[in-house]
Amino acid sequence: MEVLIVDDEQDIRNLVSGVLEDEGYETRSAGGSSAALAAIDERRPDLVLLDVWLRGSSMDGIDVLREIKKRDPNLPVIIFSGHGNLDTAVAAINEGAVDFIEKPFMTEKLVHLVERATETERLRQENRAFKEKFGVNNELTGSSNIIRSARAKLKKVAASGSRIMILGPAGVGKEVAARMVHNWSPRANSKFISVNSARLDPDKFEEQLFGSESGGKLDHVGLMELAHGGTLFLDEIADMPLPTQAKILRVLTDQSFVRVGGERQIHVDVRVISTSSKNLSEEIKAKRFREDLFYRLNVVPIELPQLTDRREDISDLADFFLIRYANQHDMIPPEITDEAMAAMQAYEWPGNVRQLKNMIERIVIFAPTKNLNVIDLTNLPAEIVGGVEGPNNNISSLMGMPLREARETFEREYLKVQINRFSGNISRTAGFIGMERSALHRKLKLLGLYEKDKKQ
Repeated sequence: MEVLIVDDEQDIRNLVSGVLEDEGYETRSAGGSSAALAAIDERRPDLVLLDVWLRGSSMDGIDVLREIKKRDPNLPVIIFSGHGNLDTAVAAINEGAVDFIEKPFMTEKLVHLVERATETERLRQENRAFKEKFGVNNELTGSSNIIRSARAKLKKVAASGSRIMILGPAGVGKEVAARMVHNWSPRANSKFISVNSARLDPDKFEEQLFGSESGGKLDHVGLMELAHGGTLFLDEIADMPLPTQAKILRVLTDQSFVRVGGERQIHVDVRVISTSSKNLSEEIKAKRFREDLFYRLNVVPIELPQLTDRREDISDLADFFLIRYANQHDMIPPEITDEAMAAMQAYEWPGNVRQLKNMIERIVIFAPTKNLNVIDLTNLPAEIVGGVEGPNNNISSLMGMPLREARETFEREYLKVQINRFSGNISRTAGFIGMERSALHRKLKLLGLYEKDKKQ
């Protein structure tokens, strides 16, 4: 957390700065009212320590306090003075200061007041970090080789500080992966700021991202500035307006930008993680995305697999989401029947992990009672059940066939489901259905499924 120290005496500024930096705070300092307000306009601190008597300044501390509160009513300010009295303290509190301390002060008391003044912001950050870390990483759970490889790459690159581009279709967990990188990185105790390019109004994109000012005064702190010291997550960068892409390129080059309506360079220290579900090569060819920005962002590319490429993880993912949402609704997590799991593993999941998560949440919300013991086929959406029941959905058509034809139809549909369930792996399918692998090969060839689903 960053503290701005405002005092007309250099020795006091140096003393307070040294004390707070020993306690783990970052500090900036200003010797007068104009420098103080300019520093706040340059970048919002988490706390201001403000002297009442600012010799040689156009405003005293109380006037500066009023100006600070006009800019940001939520920015905490502690007033200190070597000539303090009760009236000064009352005036400071009435103008919005969170506390008042007289000089000379004891180091322990100063640190205590700073800790107390920043407690709300600290708790907010800790609460956000806790919510982000608790359970989120498990959304990339699974024992499949493909997801274990992705996790290993994410963990390895987390400590490097390099820019990362996470690719994959919608719903695979790209933001989850980005938060994992942040939580594993040296920036874990700093902010993770998410910018969804597809959701921001294109006409206000730059104002939201870079902030705005008028007349040299800060009007709005942008997301880029809020991410100072932490991670900036640019989600779906292909949807970013072209003019903004040029400005982002400048930020990546020299870690600075200009607010909308401003002229000053604002310097930040951010790590950028970007994602896209679109084919960026095609976007570049169509002149919708800058090629130079692509190479700046794509330092370490990581591809996340779609859910159908790791069907064996569906069971673990479903159990994880069941526990999460059952706990939220004060339920005992129900079991999933083998038939229901077979249906889930055979389904194509166009919405990937997000669709699975939403389905589980919906089942828990609409459970008839809090005593739902099992999730079976009756609890699943029709499009998922249809993938496993096959000919059972049209049993009357089987009844009109000769036995041999009906048996072949059933076997063909049954084996399609099972092979799909095990991602085309013949050995695992044979083990599950209780056939020798060579026998299953012959059966698939006989039913005309061999070439399509062949996989060892």
